[in-house]
Amino acid sequence: MKFIYIILILFFTLPSLVEGQTIKELEAKKKKALNELAITNKLLNETQKNKKGTENKLYLLKRSIKQSNEYINTLNSEISVLNRDIDSIQQSKKLYEEYLKQLRIEYAQNCKAIYSHHKHFSPTMYILSSSDFNQAFRRFRYLQEASNHRKKIVKEIQEITNTLQHQEEELTENRNKKEVAINAKELEQQRLEQQQRQHTNELSSLKTKEKQLKAKQKKQQEQANLLNKKIQDMIAAELKKQDKNKNTNSNNKFELSKEEKLVAGNFQANKGKLPRPIEKGFISGHYGIQPHPFLEKVTINNKGTYFQTPSGSDARAVFEGVVTQCFSIPGSNSSVIIKHGNYRTVYSNLTTLYVKVGDKVTTKQKIGKIFTDKENDNKTELYFMLYKDTEIQNPELWLAK
Repeated sequence: MKFIYIILILFFTLPSLVEGQTIKELEAKKKKALNELAITNKLLNETQKNKKGTENKLYLLKRSIKQSNEYINTLNSEISVLNRDIDSIQQSKKLYEEYLKQLRIEYAQNCKAIYSHHKHFSPTMYILSSSDFNQAFRRFRYLQEASNHRKKIVKEIQEITNTLQHQEEELTENRNKKEVAINAKELEQQRLEQQQRQHTNELSSLKTKEKQLKAKQKKQQEQANLLNKKIQDMIAAELKKQDKNKNTNSNNKFELSKEEKLVAGNFQANKGKLPRPIEKGFISGHYGIQPHPFLEKVTINNKGTYFQTPSGSDARAVFEGVVTQCFSIPGSNSSVIIKHGNYRTVYSNLTTLYVKVGDKVTTKQKIGKIFTDKENDNKTELYFMLYKDTEIQNPELWLAK
């Protein structure tokens, strides 16, 4: 009977232990979702001062709605796991209580039998009245085992009582967590519904200006192309100057000094691990050809990655290196190029620069303040590019997730 109880208890307890890991993962996922949502909403709150509909406000609303849905989905998963966990603990607790009841009955019966026996013989007389030594030894062993068995039952009763107390505490904790999750979900759903209505209104407002927006987007793409060409020309000029007395190999790879080879090797080894060029924020424009956030049949060709961040933020170097260029072109503010062996990173749309040509920089060192566009809802956006020799790379493959 005892064996059956143990098997049943394990059957209901093990799933709970497995789900415990899932709860931890969901807690981490929820925390990450909340942090990202907080940054987006902080930027969105800055746009609310402007009563006119803007592309950035619409983009942030769309992003916030997506993140809210992800957060709600995480809360739903957490509530589901907590429900399973609560059910599992309740089933286990019920079995423990039944098992405890059986143990107490067994202990009472054991004590009753010993008491009945002791009414006729004391333990000492029971042993001394034996017919021979072997019988006396057997009686001694019997009394000893009976005593040990009672002690074992008492210990087991205490352990199960403690387990039941722990399970009751665990149930209370999980029920509280569930209540918090349900309340958070209800609040987030209310906020989500409000933002969805606002998004619909903003989109309708901007659609009336579609022609102007397409013209604006075309101008922005031309400006970006001009900046990209300027950067490529400057890098090519750097490499030509660097190797004017050297020959390039057949693969158009330029010769490096020992120190440059070491830096390049370290840079290459950190692919997928480099820190982002901003401390807080998110990717607002992915590398490559991307559909416009809300203009139909309009695409954007990004040669780098855009990062939106709170106003007043600084750009930072993603790896140690040497500043080789600080320049600006009309409409794009200032840019900085940092060399890492035969790799280069480019940071554009800066205002105040903290570095100059020839400076050696370290990983995460601040290199300049990112421009805040006060005419566009205080939009603060960094344009980040990465080159290997003269070949442009996808920066997102190099940065840590």
